[in-house]
Amino acid sequence: MSINIIKEHIQITPGICGGKPRIAGHRIRVQDIVIWHEQMGMSPHEIITHHPSITLSDVYSALAYYHDHVEEISQQMEESEAFIQDIKSQTSSILQQKLQKINSEEN
Repeated sequence: MSINIIKEHIQITPGICGGKPRIAGHRIRVQDIVIWHEQMGMSPHEIITHHPSITLSDVYSALAYYHDHVEEISQQMEESEAFIQDIKSQTSSILQQKLQKINSEEN
């Protein structure tokens, strides 16, 4: 696959999606396509069914980009997960807050 074809479908723009590779003209990151396809088992056709503004070419270009940059994208995914876990550890859920309130009222 020609790099020019991938560049038609994949963009990296500082300040948009954290500067991570994404589908051109969209805020759907390459790592989102990878998660949907590799981890959730969605086919490319299922992905475009859920996101009709992108094309099969976009999905396959994202997967090709991923396979050409596995280490980079995997690192970005790990960093995103670590960030999520950090935020979760700093913030209790509304349900947890309500349960704590109920438990403190009972005691």
